[in-house]
Amino acid sequence: MPARGGESRLSSRQYLRDGWECCPAPAGLHSEASDHPADLRWIAAAAPGTAAEALRSAGLWSIDGPERRFDAEDWWFRTEFTAPADIDASRCFLMFEGLATLCDVWLNDVRILHSENMFLAQRVDRPPVRAGRNLLVLQFHALDHALKQRRPRPRWRAPMVENQQLRWYRTTLLGRTPGWSPPAAAVGPWRPVWIDFGTTPQPEVERLQCTLRDGVGKVQLRARIRQTGAGQGVWTLHLRDGEQTVATQPLRPAGEDIMETELSLREPRLWWPHTHGHPDLYEAVLCVGQPSGIVEHALGKVGFRSVNAPEHTSSDFEVRVNDTRIFCRGACWTPLDIVSLRADAGGYRRAIEQVVDAGFNMLRVSGTMVYEDDVFLDLCDEHGVLVWQDFMFANMDYPAGDEALAATIEAEAIQQLRRWAKHPCVTVVCGNSEVSQQAAMWGASRELWDPELFSCTLAALTAEHCCGVAWWPSSAFGGAIPHQPNAGTTSYYGVGAYLRGTDDLRRSGLKFASECLAFANIPEDETLHRLPGGAGVRVQHASWKLRSPRDLGAGWDFDDVRDHYVREFFGVDPARLRYSDHSRYLALGREASAQAMTAAFTEWRRAGSSCNGALILFLRDLWPGAGWGIIDSGGIPKAPYHALRHNLQSIWIGLTDEGLNGLSLHLCNETPGQRTGTLELQLYREGRHLISQAARAQALPARSLQTLPVADLLAAFHDLTFAYRFGPLSCDLVVARWQDDAMPANRYQTHYLPDPGRHLLPDVSVDLSAQARALEPGVYVVTVHTGTFVRGVCLLADGYRSDDTHFWLAPGEAREVVMRAVGTPRALSGVVTALNLIAPVRIQMQHP
Repeated sequence: MPARGGESRLSSRQYLRDGWECCPAPAGLHSEASDHPADLRWIAAAAPGTAAEALRSAGLWSIDGPERRFDAEDWWFRTEFTAPADIDASRCFLMFEGLATLCDVWLNDVRILHSENMFLAQRVDRPPVRAGRNLLVLQFHALDHALKQRRPRPRWRAPMVENQQLRWYRTTLLGRTPGWSPPAAAVGPWRPVWIDFGTTPQPEVERLQCTLRDGVGKVQLRARIRQTGAGQGVWTLHLRDGEQTVATQPLRPAGEDIMETELSLREPRLWWPHTHGHPDLYEAVLCVGQPSGIVEHALGKVGFRSVNAPEHTSSDFEVRVNDTRIFCRGACWTPLDIVSLRADAGGYRRAIEQVVDAGFNMLRVSGTMVYEDDVFLDLCDEHGVLVWQDFMFANMDYPAGDEALAATIEAEAIQQLRRWAKHPCVTVVCGNSEVSQQAAMWGASRELWDPELFSCTLAALTAEHCCGVAWWPSSAFGGAIPHQPNAGTTSYYGVGAYLRGTDDLRRSGLKFASECLAFANIPEDETLHRLPGGAGVRVQHASWKLRSPRDLGAGWDFDDVRDHYVREFFGVDPARLRYSDHSRYLALGREASAQAMTAAFTEWRRAGSSCNGALILFLRDLWPGAGWGIIDSGGIPKAPYHALRHNLQSIWIGLTDEGLNGLSLHLCNETPGQRTGTLELQLYREGRHLISQAARAQALPARSLQTLPVADLLAAFHDLTFAYRFGPLSCDLVVARWQDDAMPANRYQTHYLPDPGRHLLPDVSVDLSAQARALEPGVYVVTVHTGTFVRGVCLLADGYRSDDTHFWLAPGEAREVVMRAVGTPRALSGVVTALNLIAPVRIQMQHP
């Protein structure tokens, strides 16, 4: 597939974006373009686009309305385009970057393509294009009809998939797994369609990859270049650092229309994940000298980094970048719009900025999703976010012995690998999502757990076309059983679906969670009001339950999982609370998810932990509701996101209960330089009375993890973990913070409660105030100050969102929170709430 970033200002490429129409038809009723349903109702469509997107835009369907099976019908798309009068069809080609899924294509009533792989870009050379008007028609066949074909049974079942025969087709599971994805199956030209008229030949990049070895960075380029007409000249690869060219190398012939080169750069600036350094990038440009001057073809940005790849036979999985261990934390990525499966560059940028702001340094594109667009990878490169990239296989027994399927899988893999090879962010390439685990859990024999498609075929293709990444056969892999937490990688749901206590976070000996911590995370009220039924919807209502994730056939859902931890953490019966005070039920549900995730990462990040990384199941929900995401489908963060944002930064402080050994204090500095500062400790009784405190200078060496006994900081013994129980609990709140000498405003803080259910009941004596001042129209800074401990602090104002919420404040602490208008700015009028506030506190305005 040609690199999308390889165009010049002289490009003869025309994207066919406008003028599309689509309509449904009964499955199999029409079979030729000349027979396409002209008598049916055509509606405006787009390419890239899907049938669901077209209906949504026309107001004929909504994800909130009655379900529609897009796989049950044929879908026709058509458009017209105009070719130049001097067109030479022999030099033209049509490119379809993604057709979902079973598709026939006609140009001017001539069938030119049949495609059965939505992930494969298809090129048609010398199409029957003519000067003037041309008609392009696409027929997408009903997948439901194709699934009725009798085929051999799988050797194991994947319960989350409604129809096991999907394994024969290269299409996404999104919209086809009713337990967790909305009913909006992708049908249509979901990726761009374009034609190149061949008047200005463009270089088609087959390979662009950077490697780093022994301090020397190398850029390898292989491109198809038609050396005719305007394409003649000397081609040179340039590597630029800003405006400065730092290296050049001419291309040499390597076959018919093939040219290649290798450029070297000594001691290049390195690309790092943002938590550990700066993600330095260079600009790659292909230049050709012509009589009219130098013509440049931008190839995009590239970076140099090394990745130490674990052997897939190893039981120890870790990611090392530039010879440095990276504690990987983040989430599994989901499409920003489940209906169109795409977003604009601004939407991608905002989403990646949220990832960076949270302290996440890795995103996983799971095999249940789709391959993301280049803009996603470009932004991960730019922001220093590692990408764990699955091939699009999940859970099922794929019949890779079928020759036709094997051929299209190989072509798909090569296209994707060549695309990923230029991106330093792509660090782990994985064969699939949970295939090995599913085979084992279903009872398949051991020799079936590691299919040759992943252990051999895709592994070899990755080594050939995308060297320099860590290869891993399956997302859960490496132990005596594939889903064993203390070996390789796993889907960890001990705390979560399996209802284990937080002690399992250590007992499991987790090595690396490729996905974990799935709860039905409750969004903010603003989002709940968008559910069908609006503000009156309650958790037991059908519109809520329709969107609660579940395993098909299970007698429970992930609301039940969250409720379990409400009971465990707070000693509250969630069913009784829901009956009497639904708002309080939602508040404790949000707090429970946040507390579970905070406890997990505090345990996994500490020195001495066996864990090398953990990725939360979803970054964002697929539609409004209490989904797995820690950000809702509209981009509004939920309570766990805010909690993790304070817990996953490059400099971090944490407290863990070590039983009779007391409290341990953990300090982390992942940055490349030493930091000096002051460590402070405060002990409180009843959340307000200071009973002891300590402070000392504390350096954080570069790339360091430290563990200190809290008892070392105190002049006397305190039973901080309430392990000895020689009397009533004397200290019910511990606050630890580290303040940076160089930047005193940077204070890293953590809290410990011996009794998690304490300070939960509304308390009339809680002393809290809030003052707001305007920064600019629609932007306010609210200073929240408390004289007593408060937890779950939220700032609420109609028409505004706060940058921070659901946080805890120590006695005497003040925090500034920015509130921004949503839509047209209005005067700020709002309140502050907290879990242990007896009543909301009004935000007071400061006037100049």
